[in-house]
Amino acid sequence: MRGDYQTVRSYGESEYIIQKSRFLTYVKRTETEEEAIDFINEIKKIHHNATHNCSAYMIGAHDEIQKANDDGEPSGTAGVPMLEVLKKQNLKDTTVVVTRYFGGIKLGSGGLIRAYGRATSEGITATGVVERRLHDLMKIAIDYTWLGKVENEIRQSPYPLKEIVYAEDVEIYIHVPVSEVENFTNWVTEITNGQSKISSSGKEFLEFEI
Repeated sequence: MRGDYQTVRSYGESEYIIQKSRFLTYVKRTETEEEAIDFINEIKKIHHNATHNCSAYMIGAHDEIQKANDDGEPSGTAGVPMLEVLKKQNLKDTTVVVTRYFGGIKLGSGGLIRAYGRATSEGITATGVVERRLHDLMKIAIDYTWLGKVENEIRQSPYPLKEIVYAEDVEIYIHVPVSEVENFTNWVTEITNGQSKISSSGKEFLEFEI
């Protein structure tokens, strides 16, 4: 499983106007190339009468898939600067589509590069960026007599409480950063005087806004 990484929130959009041309930016988190292509085609269908629907995406833990499409703009003036913004911001699993409605004034190659870069940046800002941090989902099994103390200690700690399951014993599920599992285990063992069973129930990502 991959480690911590940055990506966009689920979906966002923005609008940027320069020299009477409208640049509509659509941003979406996409975890596969198929999702990215489907999203691009969806925007193209909505804006089938637009002058251009340019796109860029980066997919994979190590950015294994990187694609840019100028959709009829001069080569290298749209998709590539859009992709460069994704790279500069180190965003993974992200797809951006910039729809342009031509306003009658040509921008030139340099102007296009700046316009598509800015449209992409503004779209990402409007969407929001998060850091996905890998956590262990730790399970604490304790006798009911310990519930009050342990729950109180956890709620005052920095570890997010996911849920409490009332079974034969009480099962408390907590998200713990991977790097802190050992310290967490020692801490719980201490506050329960060793009267707890602590185990990992797998790994999950939690998202934190940047």
